[in-house]
Amino acid sequence: MTTWLRDETPHDIFRFLREGDVGRHQTARVTADGAAWLASAAGGRGAALTRWEARPASPATLPCGTVFDVVNVDPVFGRRMLDRLWLEGPGSGPVAVHRGRMMLFAAPGTAQRLPALLDWEEWGEAVPRPLCHGVGDAVTVPPLVPSGDTGPRWLVAPDTRNPWLPGPEVVLWACVRAVRAFSAADVRVSIFPPADPGANVYDVSRRR
Repeated sequence: MTTWLRDETPHDIFRFLREGDVGRHQTARVTADGAAWLASAAGGRGAALTRWEARPASPATLPCGTVFDVVNVDPVFGRRMLDRLWLEGPGSGPVAVHRGRMMLFAAPGTAQRLPALLDWEEWGEAVPRPLCHGVGDAVTVPPLVPSGDTGPRWLVAPDTRNPWLPGPEVVLWACVRAVRAFSAADVRVSIFPPADPGANVYDVSRRR
């Protein structure tokens, strides 16, 4: 999918990113291989690489549907989905935040299939409806280099030329698990009577 980009690419932005890859925490920083994968979504390396080479700290707009789809969710619910994916599931692909929303990069075809799966799922009505971006859509992706402003940023940045991307079934699983976990947390069963509203309450959970 991204084999068109060779290590001997003349674009300085990839050399710059590759030199910065050594000895740093990669979770929220794009690597040279991750940038190559993002550029492949543009359908041709020339324009995308030229733009990023000139302005690596600026966001870019990339089309969906070929290299990736994007599932756009409420950030609080999105955090719950990520918790389930990383604690109980297979992990996630790249994840970004932009304009108060969380964007989960998913396998192509997810945008078309996921809404139908949610309609069939018994817990589907409890899931905050995601915005699914696929063929014919484009999304704003964070800069290759962190800019330090309030614009889009990576939570899980792409770091390989062939990242694993969750398909519609995995995203559905994360949605349902997130709803179930939240619903279970709301259930309070106790053999003790309700506490006196006027009583002093002490937090003993911090006791050593």
